[in-house]
Amino acid sequence: MPLMKIHVLKGRTNTEIEELLEAIHDAMVRAFKVPERDLYQILTEHERTHMRALDTGLDIPRTDKFVMIEVVTRPRSRAEKIDFYEGLCRELSERCGIGSSDVMISMVENTDEDWSFGLGRAQFVTGELASHRHGQ
Repeated sequence: MPLMKIHVLKGRTNTEIEELLEAIHDAMVRAFKVPERDLYQILTEHERTHMRALDTGLDIPRTDKFVMIEVVTRPRSRAEKIDFYEGLCRELSERCGIGSSDVMISMVENTDEDWSFGLGRAQFVTGELASHRHGQ
């Protein structure tokens, strides 16, 4: 956790998708200081006609490399979020050739009782994941 929902336009190779997912995970681990095995990603590819992302009047150019990321997470500090935004854009630029103008991120926060990793239990609440609390 966090859960990363990644939306891209169709047309990337499997190798490009793998590198994209790894870059996103690495940026998340660094910014949020979560364990390496906190890996929950869903990538959805969309036809060009099924995904629209303008720039809210900010004059930000978009290309076919556009990536929209929804991050479902426990509460994060402003500094952690900004670190994630900047680090992710840096990773995607260096590793995937995706410019920062093609990266859109939205954070959706929830709390400990909103997570069950399986077995019908809320592991953050039961204490099974107490050792992960430092990285929330």
